[in-house]
Amino acid sequence: MGDSRRYWLGFNLVPGIGPARIRRLLETFENLEQAWNASPQALRRAGIPEKSLQMMRSIKDGVNLEREEERLTAAGFSYVTWNDGTYPQRLLEIYAPPPLLYLWGVFEPRDRIAVGIVGTRKVSSYGRAVTEELAGELARSGVTIVSGLARGVDACAHRAALQAGGRTIAVLGSGLNWIYPSEHRRLAEEIAANGVVISDYPLDTQPEGKNFPPRNRIISGLSLAVVVIEAGESSGALITADFAVEQGRDVFAVPGDIYRPGSRGTNRLIQSGAEPLLGAEEVLERLNLELVARQEEAEDVLPEDPDERKVLEMLSDQPLHVDELGVRSGMKPADVAALLAMLELKGRVRQVGGMQYIRMREASLPYRVE
Repeated sequence: MGDSRRYWLGFNLVPGIGPARIRRLLETFENLEQAWNASPQALRRAGIPEKSLQMMRSIKDGVNLEREEERLTAAGFSYVTWNDGTYPQRLLEIYAPPPLLYLWGVFEPRDRIAVGIVGTRKVSSYGRAVTEELAGELARSGVTIVSGLARGVDACAHRAALQAGGRTIAVLGSGLNWIYPSEHRRLAEEIAANGVVISDYPLDTQPEGKNFPPRNRIISGLSLAVVVIEAGESSGALITADFAVEQGRDVFAVPGDIYRPGSRGTNRLIQSGAEPLLGAEEVLERLNLELVARQEEAEDVLPEDPDERKVLEMLSDQPLHVDELGVRSGMKPADVAALLAMLELKGRVRQVGGMQYIRMREASLPYRVE
């Protein structure tokens, strides 16, 4: 892609151009460099609204993308896009993943085995003890801990993971050069050295309240499961739990004192169907790390053969029965079932019940445009 990569930075600076419009641009133009230099008329035809076109003109007049890239590098930051192989694969599974992530630190393949730990900023001594024990034990078991760098449960989870010698990911609701809260600057530095601090917001973005719900969907999107330690009835941690449910992640909640306001949200989650968490071993059992490890190995060493690709191309996000796949492909149902089993092991497809299969999102969305 060469220098065209920096045009992802440019579009990420334009308000109103999110995942859906970026995808439309990639479908309309050869790449984002061509889109960046396209005429207003061509951009309108690609679905870019007038207000965003005006902002884009202003940004193009005031921002040098090469210097913006150099500014990131000088600060010790980097970025990944949908087109980069290092973009976290689990995040690609969610609906409308961020087209670009700013990074302080680096993602590693083992970060695919991750658990989000979130909760109240006003954590009790009980909540702190549970967070430290849970995050520490999971980190020692090779699980990356994902949280939001906030006061309370988030900071406890990050610190416990680091103290256990594990990895942790902090997701910000601000630009990477605007750490919030400011007293967590040192913690952010430690996380960047032993994990990664990420944001989908450009540099200099202040931590406004509207930024945090979208941040929460990234926390759950990076995670195999989400644990809510303590949360009041209006806690932002409950938003993360809602996103986790939408994204098909497991949700655990720690039972608490029914008389404590900080436990009302978690107790309500359990009442609504979240798994009550009594120990780290329950999370580890649910994650089935042996299966995850086999899947990771299969993805790395088992290439898709022509028949696998043929079956994969027939699938979408709408369930299709194995017998129908046999009819369409001209293969025997037993052969199709064997191919589906291998594709499921690789994380390319998922059975949704009744021998019906769907294609996993990261295998189907047209993100990669050379």
